[in-house]
Amino acid sequence: MRTLIFLLEKEFRQMMRNKQLMSLLIIAPLIQLILLPLAANYSVKNINIAIVDNDHSTISQRMIHKITASGNFRLTGYANNYNDALKMVEEDKADLILQIPANFEKNLVRENHNQVYLAINAIEGTKANLGGGYLASILRDFNENIRVNWVNPGTNNTPQVVVASTNWYNPYMNYHLYIVPAILVSLITSISAMQSAFNIVQEKESGTIEQINVSPIRKHIFITGKLIPFLVLGIFLFTLGLLAGWLFYGIVPVGKLYVLYISLVVYLFTMLGLGLLISTYSNSHQQALSLSFFFINIFNIMSGTFNSVDSMPGWAKTLVSVFPPSHFIRITRMVMLKGSSLADISGHLAAIFLIGLILNTWAVLNYHKTA
Repeated sequence: MRTLIFLLEKEFRQMMRNKQLMSLLIIAPLIQLILLPLAANYSVKNINIAIVDNDHSTISQRMIHKITASGNFRLTGYANNYNDALKMVEEDKADLILQIPANFEKNLVRENHNQVYLAINAIEGTKANLGGGYLASILRDFNENIRVNWVNPGTNNTPQVVVASTNWYNPYMNYHLYIVPAILVSLITSISAMQSAFNIVQEKESGTIEQINVSPIRKHIFITGKLIPFLVLGIFLFTLGLLAGWLFYGIVPVGKLYVLYISLVVYLFTMLGLGLLISTYSNSHQQALSLSFFFINIFNIMSGTFNSVDSMPGWAKTLVSVFPPSHFIRITRMVMLKGSSLADISGHLAAIFLIGLILNTWAVLNYHKTA
């Protein structure tokens, strides 16, 4: 224990000596946490739409008004024909084309049905899918209003199905509630894994690792002394992230804070183990940086930060199940939004701990110390 205390004193002094690095480790994550949720938003607005109205009837004008009044679409302009509208899409002036056929209202009254044509610029897939979905929903609602008004007009005998819905855990569909916990996890992941990886590599590059190798310090004591300072740093940064989420986005965890911090300690144990394992395979700062970026980029893309893991193919779900960030992202969302308890997250917590046990054991065994 005395040896560990001396090692921890050395690590904390070495960490605090580099004031520029400490400022960067604290300020940079806070800036990212404040700015990224403002930019990373899947709610699409101001979708440019071009209208080809070949009918110019009251019904077609009411339909266009309903579309533009929704707040999701911005009318770029009217086109005389479909080719002119398509040219607007080619020039990136429009994302969607709505073509209303001639005699639209007349045929609708006479035959009780008619169709419009919708063309979508699908180069930007997410915007195309959401824009097409928004417009289809508006047209369905408009169609239902016509049906109700034209069938048995002036009476209330038309049967209707009224849907009453409630948004649980995120009543106002605030995307920040979904994305802020995930971004916080991503930042903690990057800092804990990379900095722990750089730490031992720095000892190698400076030559001090040779002095430690010939000392009577045991391998597991040395690894523990390297792990604890960054564990404390990760807890501190996570606390700052929670405060930033509360100050800038009004996010207050619904669940107990001790559940979050217990999960955080287990998660940091795992990610610091990954960083230490990377450092045992790296002989230079550049090698450690490349390996860290490799894993962190995969984690950020596939762990459910911006997209749902459930929508991935089966092989990807299996792969993601061994990614610690995917489990911790679910834990933070469950605790912060649903108020989940330790029993609710026990499966994810056990998975993180098991992965961490493997990584840390591997790091200790792979660190070759010569007596």
